[in-house]
Amino acid sequence: MTDPVPVAVPRKGRPLEAVLERFAAVAEADRLDRLADGVSNTLRYEKAVTKGSVDADDGPYERLAEYSDPATPAEPEFTLMRDDRNGKPRRIVFDAATVDLGDVTVKLVGREEPFRALRTHEFALGFDSADLVLEEVVGIRGAGLGDIADINDRIDPVDTDVRVVTGLGDTVYHTLMGREDRRAPNTTFDREYLADYEGPLCISPRYERLVTAVLGTDALDGVEFVYPDPDEEEEAAIARVGLGVYLTVTGTTAREHGLAVGEHLFPSETVLMRNAAETDESVSTVLRALERETTDSEIRV
Repeated sequence: MTDPVPVAVPRKGRPLEAVLERFAAVAEADRLDRLADGVSNTLRYEKAVTKGSVDADDGPYERLAEYSDPATPAEPEFTLMRDDRNGKPRRIVFDAATVDLGDVTVKLVGREEPFRALRTHEFALGFDSADLVLEEVVGIRGAGLGDIADINDRIDPVDTDVRVVTGLGDTVYHTLMGREDRRAPNTTFDREYLADYEGPLCISPRYERLVTAVLGTDALDGVEFVYPDPDEEEEAAIARVGLGVYLTVTGTTAREHGLAVGEHLFPSETVLMRNAAETDESVSTVLRALERETTDSEIRV
């Protein structure tokens, strides 16, 4: 019997849910729908426990034993990790599950950093946030970057063999927004506005390289990055500064801070990646299976 093809996936959160939903869609099997729902519901509950909004009846080891069934490959496994929150609480996260796609069997393996696992050739295939690709390997140029389909052209082949295959459509956007009372009539906070702007631009410190890649160095001429104060909400900080970039879902809270939501600059999306140096036929078989369900952001490699 052929061993399952290992695929690196995130351990928790929206990216993992997007991956499970994609596999459920291509397999067209009720079991995979149940797998996706079961894992997602378990991890949402565990997130609530970690944040303290829910009190669990049992301890983490008892819950872990209840969730996991290592003797049954088709059932998901979970593991226990230390969370980054104050006090370093223990958090239950996804560890592994075996998925039958008909032509090929895949083992989804949880990793804290799937993208980096592909870079080191631990895996040939994996899923992770497009943000991490921009933060680590996408080249900085004068012109900005606006679409998932443009990422591979910005990756130096000397730097990494990893390439993006497609996005999964679980899209929220890095969005330009600014104070409503500072916007001139009939203008929008967009790239054109930023090209003529000089002054502070509020961003999260971790996104400095990402924002630079997305906007381009030409648009940032005369712009100074500033950051929220400790414990300050990002949208409140943008309102204080006047203009900023924020990962927004609906824009409702932005408007509560007197901000106008401007141009969607770049999609924060889960992407399927492959290490192009790994050419085993099993990798191509998995890719063909996943292509049964395509998205508008599918690109070539």
